[in-house]
Amino acid sequence: MTKLRTPSGGKNLISQQLIKLRKQYHYSQRHLACLLQLAGYDIDKNVITRIERDQRYVNDFELKAFSQIFQVSYDYLIDGKC
Repeated sequence: MTKLRTPSGGKNLISQQLIKLRKQYHYSQRHLACLLQLAGYDIDKNVITRIERDQRYVNDFELKAFSQIFQVSYDYLIDGKC
């Protein structure tokens, strides 16, 4: 069985939206990691880097964490639709 990949061969669907949101909020990866940890999520800068580079799968807890921090829907994170 093959692992699921995006059409470009990546490992997640949110990398570009995460980059866009992080830059829109003027957050560095380190600052975003701090906000996530303060909210109770164990997500560090290296995890964010690997997600943004499309080198890492995203689990449901991480999807929820990003959705909460940026106050956007899961759909928005996945495909950019509100």
